[in-house]
Amino acid sequence: MKLLLHICCGPCAIYPLKVLQEQTTQVMGYYYRSNIHPYTECLRRQQTLETYADTIGLQLIVDREYDLEGHLRATVFRETQRCLLCYHRRLKATALVAKRGRFDAFSTTLLYSKFQQHDAIRATGQAVAEEVGIPFRYHDFRVGWKEGITASKEMGMYRQQYCGCIYSEKERYFGRGSRQ
Repeated sequence: MKLLLHICCGPCAIYPLKVLQEQTTQVMGYYYRSNIHPYTECLRRQQTLETYADTIGLQLIVDREYDLEGHLRATVFRETQRCLLCYHRRLKATALVAKRGRFDAFSTTLLYSKFQQHDAIRATGQAVAEEVGIPFRYHDFRVGWKEGITASKEMGMYRQQYCGCIYSEKERYFGRGSRQ
């Protein structure tokens, strides 16, 4: 199977890639950037992922677009639904690239994080699969959460402290639901 894997960052890629490669899946990575703010954070995550991909011989597609305005326009006044909107944007972009590249399926490292809305990611992936016409491959990678963290620390990878969106960055300092 030839799979395009949306990868949000280097540390989150470690365990899912291990599992998928053990299943003899041919994996190529895809890095979507428009949801990560500020731009310097986006570049730092990208560099970490590119270094890791080089180390393990992973082919990686980096979406060079940085559509800050489009991401914010899609989210503003819908902040309570921002994660769902962001999942959809990232998974749809991945599915479209996968379809153009004649992959057999697509998936995401978002399924690795214990901080993400797992059921919503799965449902969004399945809906996008139907919309775009390419299968979504579901796998619950959360069982490898600690293993991935340990490995990323051993490799000295940059480990971010928030999901990437500007709202999450604010919550990191003021807490969820803060109006400061």
